[in-house]
Amino acid sequence: QPHAIHTISTNIQNGVPEQILMGVTGSGKTFSMANIIATLNRPTLILAHNKTLAAQLCAEFREFFPHNAVEYFISYYDYYRPEAYIASRDVYIEKEAQTNQEIERLRHAATRSLLTRSDVIIVASVSCIYGLGLPEDYLKGVIQLSVGQRLSRRSFLLQLDLIQYERNDVELTPGRYRIKGEIIDIFPSWADHLIRLTFFGDELESIQSVDPMNGHELATHIELAIFPATHYVVMDDMTGPMTAIREELNHRVDELMSLGKELEARRLSQRTIYDLEMMAEIGYCKGIENYARHLSKRAKGTPPGVLLDFFPSQFITFIDESHVSMPQVKGMSAGDRARKQALVDFGFRLPSAIDNRPLTLSEFETKVGQRVYVSATPGPYELDRCRKGDAPPRSPDSPRVWSDYWLTEQLIRPTGLLDPIVVVKPTLYQIDDLMGEIQTVIQRNERVLITTLTKSMSEELSQYLDDKGIKGCYLHSDIQSLDRIDILHHLRAGKYDVLVGVNLLREGLDLPEVSLVAIMDADKEGFLRNERSLIQTIGRAARNANGRVVLYADSLSTAMNLAIQETNRRRSLQEAHNVAHHIVPQTIIKKAVDIRDKERKEATTRLIHAHLDSPAHLPERILQLKRDMTDAANRLDFELAAALRDQLTLLQESDPLLQESPTTQNHFGNRKIKQKPRDIDHRRNKRGG
Repeated sequence: QPHAIHTISTNIQNGVPEQILMGVTGSGKTFSMANIIATLNRPTLILAHNKTLAAQLCAEFREFFPHNAVEYFISYYDYYRPEAYIASRDVYIEKEAQTNQEIERLRHAATRSLLTRSDVIIVASVSCIYGLGLPEDYLKGVIQLSVGQRLSRRSFLLQLDLIQYERNDVELTPGRYRIKGEIIDIFPSWADHLIRLTFFGDELESIQSVDPMNGHELATHIELAIFPATHYVVMDDMTGPMTAIREELNHRVDELMSLGKELEARRLSQRTIYDLEMMAEIGYCKGIENYARHLSKRAKGTPPGVLLDFFPSQFITFIDESHVSMPQVKGMSAGDRARKQALVDFGFRLPSAIDNRPLTLSEFETKVGQRVYVSATPGPYELDRCRKGDAPPRSPDSPRVWSDYWLTEQLIRPTGLLDPIVVVKPTLYQIDDLMGEIQTVIQRNERVLITTLTKSMSEELSQYLDDKGIKGCYLHSDIQSLDRIDILHHLRAGKYDVLVGVNLLREGLDLPEVSLVAIMDADKEGFLRNERSLIQTIGRAARNANGRVVLYADSLSTAMNLAIQETNRRRSLQEAHNVAHHIVPQTIIKKAVDIRDKERKEATTRLIHAHLDSPAHLPERILQLKRDMTDAANRLDFELAAALRDQLTLLQESDPLLQESPTTQNHFGNRKIKQKPRDIDHRRNKRGG
């Protein structure tokens, strides 16, 4: 680690544009990244290839930097079906999406921190290359407030409406406000508390942060900025953009008519005119992002505003698990364009809709500046970009010389842990053998990861284990983002002993309790069973001193052979280092954390302080919390009941006289991830047990 930290920091300071940190699983790459950030003291983007890994990294960096603005930025869709047209079947698919309010709040917190603070670390998924709006437009919507300011309430409310806040005096949720006499309560888009503005005539008398649950004051402010409720803000007069849209419509209709596409021309005209009428009346329309180029007054073909535009200059970028992340970045633009082109060709959208897109690879490279690719198995893209200019040419068959690249290798783990032992076993009676392996691990109070080739196989195997009395769960891309975080947290806490997955159990997962990884169908070469995938999956068992990997296969594929050889090479170097320095391998002991722990801790601390200031009301509040908790449980709202239970426990602990015995306390379990019932017996019988 010290060597890697010093080398990479020095290279960045000397202006090296791109370099690789090639570290084995569990060698502390995240710790090295944190120290590099601390050394350079620059705003930082950490790009992860999936939401689960991003959440884990965000939680770890919040532990490393408790006083910095460490934010989480991923796609806020729990469900997303993009608008599309399938010409071969003449089927139009309308856009359908379900957003997650909590993730949307975290996204707003990220952009707000970038615009107001310099000590920013953003952990993001590939969502950071998708259209978000320009920071200049976003800043135009910021409302600056200060105590004593003369402010017409009417004009202020018009400003709130312009930046997409909605009035609702009944239900106050993020992006809404309510009015009660001289008081205006605003639920900001970026926070979990209310902003309470108290007026005296046209004078702003006070600004307070208020707990939305009990109305208690959390803080007072002299000055405060209200940021927009949405990232898509159009503060300028819309006459110009709407005129440009009409001009493009007329030109496109004439073009379609000249090609004999009368139906497409009529369809496009009707849809676009309706959208223009909606924008003229309410300033918004469904699918307004398709007109983003005109609304932001961009030239044809220019990239959209994305999260990267919110970063100040001289920021650094770490691309975690780059061998997966960079192909994602590269492929997003082409896939999006293919879908949009069909919509344009058949009259569903104007050609300018194509410019509402993710960044291309070349645009991404231009915006991110200095980069560090972090991976145990760097891919061809990184190696090509980081090859030194004076390195001699190499034939395809010759082995790589790492000194030819801007590359730092990190093979030694601080704990002395070795790469796991790899064993190959036949598929005959593999389920029976796997059951025996699992029982051995459970007896040591450790955990098991199993990877399968398909989602249905993971669900079936999970159900089979559950039927046999083993606490198991499956994890794949159909599970919602925050639910994945909960599942991994439950695995570490012991609620589950076995986790079965497909592709989400490869890169980056930090699970020290896992001592066994079983890879089913290891000899089926392909994307999920190539050399890099196998090395990454094997690495999941490298954080435990008892780490062991079982490959179930009937033959030794080329990928298996290369992965085993590389694992054994690293293991031999690690063993030699341990012998030379008298190190005994030790399993990593790390507290299980959640990216929401910080917000929960702050909220509960505020709750306790509010009641300690008025202890006379404490018994009354506890009694009310019990009633609310019971009511929530009766309504089957167990998530709310669990949150109320946590608050009740903290209040009782704040006064020993009010604590109850464990037998009289109410307990409600956390949200359970729904698992589909499946039957694995047919596959078990087919493979001989």
